[in-house]
Amino acid sequence: MTAPVHPDTVAVHSGRADLTELGVHALPIDLSTTNPLPDIERGGDSYEAMATGGRPPADGSMVYARLWNPTVARFEEALAEMEHAEASVAFASGMAAMTAVILAHTGATGKKHVVAVRPLYGGTDHLLGSALLDTETTYCHPSEVGVSIRPDTALVIVETPANPTLQLVDIAAVVATAGDVPVIVDNTFATPILQNPIDHGAAMSLHSATKYLGGHGDVIAGVVACSETTAEALRRVRAVTGGLLHPLGAYLLHRGLTTLPVRMREQQANAQRLVQWLIDQPQVDEVFYPGLDGDPDGILERQLGGPGAMIAIRLHGGYEAASAVASSVRLFTHAVSLGGVDSLIQHPAALTHRPVPADARPDADVLRLSIGLENVADLIADLTQAFAFRGTAALAQ
Repeated sequence: MTAPVHPDTVAVHSGRADLTELGVHALPIDLSTTNPLPDIERGGDSYEAMATGGRPPADGSMVYARLWNPTVARFEEALAEMEHAEASVAFASGMAAMTAVILAHTGATGKKHVVAVRPLYGGTDHLLGSALLDTETTYCHPSEVGVSIRPDTALVIVETPANPTLQLVDIAAVVATAGDVPVIVDNTFATPILQNPIDHGAAMSLHSATKYLGGHGDVIAGVVACSETTAEALRRVRAVTGGLLHPLGAYLLHRGLTTLPVRMREQQANAQRLVQWLIDQPQVDEVFYPGLDGDPDGILERQLGGPGAMIAIRLHGGYEAASAVASSVRLFTHAVSLGGVDSLIQHPAALTHRPVPADARPDADVLRLSIGLENVADLIADLTQAFAFRGTAALAQ
């Protein structure tokens, strides 16, 4: 038996099987919005096959870009291989991907109940709480998943590491208590380099591909790795609702995958060094980062390949201190999003989690940091001056 290919190699070579046949080395971009039809009958058969979630027939046509695009398909193939999944389906954003997942699992089954483990990304929490998709949501702790499931439960939604405070959830334990109910894991923070939820029994692994997969802050996208059966259901929703990913975005994401392993390792190393500095700073009351508690439940060792490159901190001095620090950084960019090559800082309660109900919103003294590829000494110097900015040092007395 051939030895398993290393993830670094998979990242570089996945989704490129047809390039030699095409006679090209770099990834091609197909920007066609429409495609020639061989004849009416085969064109119609092709349309029906893809509009209902299938793939283009070998003797047919791709018909229309809302149904299929080869550049998007290559990225999907690559991501599926990295996530150890049969397939993946890409969307115009992470929220489009999550919306499609919910619609695919509630619309066809008639079940309208969703169990969601908090904390979650604020956009997902808001979508579930809004009832826009005609669903009812029970929010719970990981240990409460089993008792929260009802006969009409269609889906269990988990994010680990969780946004913004990096709590870890035991995926296998949630899957076991969920029984026959499919579990989707938001894997954005960990990426396929550090965590593969499907290996732990999850039905789907979702990414805001805008973040680490793209890695350069220049593309918005979402993607769900899953079984081929689930992919058909998701493609059907995508075809009907039009939440497709543009081919240029797919090209940028596919190219981004090739450097994902090295970016993730270096950004994680920077974060680990920064965490060790942060825990000794008097202005910081608490640092949230996987493994700082010694991993008492063994989740980090069993489920992840590392703690990642996201950090959250609780500042002494409350909201005023958090606001002063976020507003006074010079090297960090004060902005939402994460996972790019440059470091970002933001206030979750005021921004990404603003729509979340107050009792589930992150505390006002918490900031979230996405650590990039800068020299860590420069990042430390920037935070040092930010902690001392205006009255922050006095607040820490």
